[in-house]
Amino acid sequence: MNDKPTMRAITQDTFGGPEVLRLTEVPRPEPVPHEVLVRVRAAGVNPVDWKTREGGGMAGALSAPPFVLGWDVSGVVEQVGFGVHTLEVGDEVYGMPSFPREAGAYAEYVTAPARHFARKPATLDHDHAAAVPLAALTAWQALTVTAGVTAGQRVLIHGAAGGVGHFAVQFAKHLGAHVTGTARAPKHAWLRELGADELVDYTAVRFEDEVHDIDVVLDLIGDEHDRTSTRSLDTLRPGGILVAVPSGVAPELMEGARERGLRASAYLVEPDGDSLATIAGLIDKGGITVEVEDVLPLAEAAEAHRRGEEGRTRGKLTLHVA
Repeated sequence: MNDKPTMRAITQDTFGGPEVLRLTEVPRPEPVPHEVLVRVRAAGVNPVDWKTREGGGMAGALSAPPFVLGWDVSGVVEQVGFGVHTLEVGDEVYGMPSFPREAGAYAEYVTAPARHFARKPATLDHDHAAAVPLAALTAWQALTVTAGVTAGQRVLIHGAAGGVGHFAVQFAKHLGAHVTGTARAPKHAWLRELGADELVDYTAVRFEDEVHDIDVVLDLIGDEHDRTSTRSLDTLRPGGILVAVPSGVAPELMEGARERGLRASAYLVEPDGDSLATIAGLIDKGGITVEVEDVLPLAEAAEAHRRGEEGRTRGKLTLHVA
């Protein structure tokens, strides 16, 4: 008789559309040394989730289906493994555990190295804290580490109203930059509230005709959508840098940047509890707003994917687990 504890989780047996996601029971994980077991209160939903569900995204870093999607977690430490000194049972934490390997955030429990987590922002409930880790770390690391944004620089953010974008607008402003964002016109007023100095409706004009002398382009759209990365080179001043997040940098794009005296860099986010602690501090001081368009029950993960794939979400969608 198998009496190993189980938990509810969203799994998929094959790659495909949102309909492949199903609610089921799976074995509950156990922490090994240096890991913690976290009872998940909420999980964030990100573009990498549905891309992986289809067989793209981070599917190459996972085993073949069945697996449990999700990397954004907010919850409570239930158990600590041997050697864990940074967290204790009962701590409220958030994190982006194990990325890009399977973390299994769409479930009632996850295990991961303790240093992939940080104490969640005290001013946020779990449903909002779960929206932060992957998106905020992507924006923070890309701007501070890859691009090295400094005060007075001019930063262009494509996809400014999305999950990563709305954090990037605020972080760039926090770093002292002049911020320009691309987004549909109905979202401009909100983005100005977040700190954007200038906004361009990419559905009405070609952004490269309107924006010039940029030091840093954070491209959250990619060349597969109307050659956004390549066209962005026309907005950069000599010595400027393009950071391409979703699709990376093709050799021809890299060469095109080099010929113009520009830089182009791909980027992939990595787990970082220390940066999450810094971000939590900024949120708790009231300097960073976390936008969650809707919270859905765990069982409605497929609907969250359908809505997310429409590309119209303001901020993030999260799944309420516990």
